[in-house]
Amino acid sequence: MVVGAFPIAKLLYLGVRQMSKPVANRIKAGARRSEFFRTYVCLPPAQIYHWIEMRTKMRIMGFRGSTIKPLNEDAAGELGAELLGEAIIFIIGGGCMVLEYSRQAANSRRKEEEQNETITSLQTQIGELALTTETLDAQLREINRLLLSLPAPTKK
Repeated sequence: MVVGAFPIAKLLYLGVRQMSKPVANRIKAGARRSEFFRTYVCLPPAQIYHWIEMRTKMRIMGFRGSTIKPLNEDAAGELGAELLGEAIIFIIGGGCMVLEYSRQAANSRRKEEEQNETITSLQTQIGELALTTETLDAQLREINRLLLSLPAPTKK
C-alpha cells in the first residue's frame, strides 16, 4: 500500500528541517570566528539590512533627511551571522518545499499516465467489441436471409 511510503518521506523532510537549525548555528559560529567570512560575507548584508531598517523607521517617524550611522563591526558581525543563519534555514526549508512539490508532481504525472493507459486500453477494447458486434450482426442477418430463402414447409 502507498500509505507506508508517504509518512517516511514526510518524516525525512521533517528531519532535514530540524537539522537545519543546528547546522545554521554551527555556520554562524564559524562566521563569527573567521575574519574573512566575517568581513566579506557577514558585514555587508548586515550593514545593508541596518541601513534599510533604520531608513524605514526614520521615514515612518517623519525624519526624511537624516543620515544613518553604520553599525560597529561587532554588532554588524553578530547581525550578519544571524542573517546568514536565517537565510540558511530559509533555503533549507525552501529546498524541502521544492523537493516535496517535485515529488507530488511526479506522483500526479505517474497517475495521469496510468489513467491515460487505462483509457487507451478501454478505447481499444471498445473498438474490438464494436467490430465483434458488427461481425455478429452481419452473421445474424445472413442467417435470417438464409432462413427466409428456405421454402415454406408444406402440410401433409
